[in-house]
Amino acid sequence: MPKRALLSVSDKTGLIPLGQALSELGWELVSTGGTARALTEAGLPVVGVSDVTGFPEMMDGRVKTLHPMIHGGILARRQVPADLAALAEHGIGLIDLVVVNLYPFAQAAAKPDLPFDHLIEEIDIGGPSLLRAAAKNFRDVLVVVDPGDYNRVVDALRADGGALGLRFDLARKAYGHTADYDRTIAGTLGEIKVDTAGVFTRGSSSTRWAPVLSKVRDLRYGENPHQTAAWYSMSPRGFGGAVVHQGKDLSFTNLLDLDAAVRIAMEFTESAAVVIKHTNPCGVATGHTSVDAYIRAREADPLSAFGGIVGLNRPIDLELAHALTSTFIEGVIAPGLAADEETRAVLATKPNLRVVTASFDGLGPERDVSSILGGWLVQDRDRVVEAAQIWPAAEGPRVVTRRSPTPDEWMALRFAWRVCAHVKSNAVIFTSADATLAIGAGQMSRVDAVRTAVMKAGNRLAGSVAASDAFFPFRDGLDVVASAGATAVIQPGGSVRDDEVIAAADEHGMAMVFTGRRHFRH
Repeated sequence: MPKRALLSVSDKTGLIPLGQALSELGWELVSTGGTARALTEAGLPVVGVSDVTGFPEMMDGRVKTLHPMIHGGILARRQVPADLAALAEHGIGLIDLVVVNLYPFAQAAAKPDLPFDHLIEEIDIGGPSLLRAAAKNFRDVLVVVDPGDYNRVVDALRADGGALGLRFDLARKAYGHTADYDRTIAGTLGEIKVDTAGVFTRGSSSTRWAPVLSKVRDLRYGENPHQTAAWYSMSPRGFGGAVVHQGKDLSFTNLLDLDAAVRIAMEFTESAAVVIKHTNPCGVATGHTSVDAYIRAREADPLSAFGGIVGLNRPIDLELAHALTSTFIEGVIAPGLAADEETRAVLATKPNLRVVTASFDGLGPERDVSSILGGWLVQDRDRVVEAAQIWPAAEGPRVVTRRSPTPDEWMALRFAWRVCAHVKSNAVIFTSADATLAIGAGQMSRVDAVRTAVMKAGNRLAGSVAASDAFFPFRDGLDVVASAGATAVIQPGGSVRDDEVIAAADEHGMAMVFTGRRHFRH
């Protein structure tokens, strides 16, 4: 009897060359559904699974490989006479190679509008069973889940039939594949809620959180040279699909800063640029062009910007490349890079400059994760949704002082609020309508955050606006804001001393608005 291979794949990459190689080696190909059609159309002889089981596929393909004629041939131990006798008694043939990859559930789950019943149909049942059976019996059955392994399996079959080390390696890979698959299903279904009318909807904060992480690469080290580190991805989008075009290897801290930069850049629809140092912005600006925005973001605090990380929400073109390379920065992230050779040549004049592109369009609700000793903290990503529309607006901040902001102050307050949400708490920042002027970040008291910003700004704050990520607990912070020259301030409100702070703003002739929404960032 010829050796038999069972092939049933969703990803048909490399399928035909594999089938041709197995046929040349004298193997019999057993297959079903689309895989069988693809092999047959390529002129390869294929035995249908139904011909092996003597039973037709049922229920739109839900039942086809779940049969003793299949699983008996996979699970029989060649060195156990009783197993072989059972095969002979029931006319079951051996299966020596199982090539399976699973229904694309992850791709289906990434579509937020996919109906629930369609999503359920993307859960593979027979495939994981085949893989687990073959992997359990790895001494006798080769199991392959990755098209990237096809060539080495064929080479092994031609050489020695597949050494034990290879077989065990493939078995571990198969169990990892099914484990990731099940974690994806568990995590996705954990976020789905069903109401009393039987309607299924996507939610959050499930009782089970099951992320699937794929290693992108090992990093040189973590925050310090004595810490090992690696970069993992949960999605093919965002940093999971990032392209590094040039520069030194990305470090742990580079990636943290690139992430901080792009989070702020994503808040803006107009051209925006962000300069990050130690995950805090030292300069943010918008402009008619990316070059204009970048130069003003850099000049907001040129001392801190030296050696910083830059985030942009527009592709890098030639003019911007010249600006980026005119001073020392560690790296830049943008949604794209012009394809012309001149732009790339200008960037290449700074060979150590890390140039990264990634698309963050269409990213749905994401989770932020922090580790604690013996556990994890998981939360929905904070978004400044209240600033999505132009202010003043019916759903916007509430004026609490005698004076309302002027149109120019409204523009500046909206800009400041979108940036302030991304500054480490306690945070107070001063801005114009399109650029940061001073940033007080990560202070233990709010009045110290104000003083830090004022100290860095010098005398540039006259006519500015200020934003505070949480309420002012006392009027002292507001008094310092006013004395620095700010004419309007935005904050969440909610302090037991709000009346005191509002009165202080009125004394100074300031406009103040409450958002009712806090944006702490630890």
